[in-house]
Amino acid sequence: MDPAFWHQKWQANQIGFHQDQVLPLLRKHWPALALPTGSQVFVPLCGKSLDLAWLAAQGHRVLGVELSALAIEQFFDEHDLVPRTHDSRYGTHFVAGDIELICGDAFALDAQALAGCAGVYDRAALVALPQAMRRRYAAQLYGALPAACQGLLVTLEYPQAQKAGPPFSVVPEEVDTLFAAQWHIDALERRDILAHEPRFAAAGVSALETAVYRLLKR
Repeated sequence: MDPAFWHQKWQANQIGFHQDQVLPLLRKHWPALALPTGSQVFVPLCGKSLDLAWLAAQGHRVLGVELSALAIEQFFDEHDLVPRTHDSRYGTHFVAGDIELICGDAFALDAQALAGCAGVYDRAALVALPQAMRRRYAAQLYGALPAACQGLLVTLEYPQAQKAGPPFSVVPEEVDTLFAAQWHIDALERRDILAHEPRFAAAGVSALETAVYRLLKR
């Protein structure tokens, strides 16, 4: 799954992962993190998610990273925002108000880039990556986040043999394997969502759940 895969998805508008509403589970569980107003929240592989604007509306400074310039341009256009731009070693930064989106490779970000992040929100990033990349992603990107950072992680669980990802199934045991060494993990909720995901049902998937975890970095 190289960058060309995702660029092609955006060019062809094959973005079934994009939701046309703010994720209800975000609305429900984000307040439990109790992050102070003005806290910076990191959103990896952010696309043009409506969740970005929602987080900013809660008083947060949002830092997203996304490979596709098209996704970033669509985000700002759809929210009637005209961003300022500048370049750094991480990529091209698009900034409007409290939202900053970096067009670049998430794996290029380091502890300096993420030093100010008090929170991380991961709805469609971890599950977008195949297993080997998930290990690298958790070790490298989550490893670069500062101590005491809090996170909300949303995953999917289904019989992986019944459907090729992305999105991929990430079971609780893998969440523990990926994060337990550096993060406290609390499972907040699990929901059966197969009835609401016709693409999975059409593919023959027999069971589909979403799970939400609260993370706290040691």
